[in-house]
Amino acid sequence: MFKEMHDLFRWAWLIPALPFLSFLLIAFVTKRSKGLSSTVSILAILTSLCLAIAIAVGIIQSGTEIVEHAAIVNVNWLNIGGLKIDFGTVVDPLSGMMLFVVTLVASMVQIYSLGYMHGDKGWSRYYAYQSLFASSMLAMVLATNLLQLFICWELVGLCSYLLIGFWYFKVSAREAAKKAFMTTRVGDFGLLLGILFLYTKFGTLDFRSAVSSSEH
Repeated sequence: MFKEMHDLFRWAWLIPALPFLSFLLIAFVTKRSKGLSSTVSILAILTSLCLAIAIAVGIIQSGTEIVEHAAIVNVNWLNIGGLKIDFGTVVDPLSGMMLFVVTLVASMVQIYSLGYMHGDKGWSRYYAYQSLFASSMLAMVLATNLLQLFICWELVGLCSYLLIGFWYFKVSAREAAKKAFMTTRVGDFGLLLGILFLYTKFGTLDFRSAVSSSEH
């Protein structure tokens, strides 16, 4: 059953890719049309939700095999000397559950925002931020290594800053965005130190390779 489901799991990259594509479309094509911008964003995240549900069902049907052998798809991004970094996706029970949770919550937020943001001049900009936010979180869930996770985490932090300070003309929103930015930078520095420590100890940024090294 796992082999039959592996072809489905290989398409997991589409889940973060669709919201990212909607972000690009809104930013460069539909930003002048409020209705079209929200439609593109919501359709993208709902499609990602459907894919996440399909993958979750596939994980359940795969049984214990998915626990023992996660479905991993990697594309080499950097190979210099002894440093090899791949960008890809890993599908296992944990990532499958989080894909469903993130796409479900993001879908509910975007649909609720149709009423909450009604009449706002920054409608298209808001939905562009929401699409990028969802894409960043989903890519982080599927990350196969620490560098990929860190990059996606930084994008999540950027989107948080943009959404918190969305009504930038308000002093309270600007100050809250600054506070969030400064707080997360402290945490990011600690995360980066942890990544560097793990790389020096295990010689790899890949999650599963690091776990295998620690077990031996």
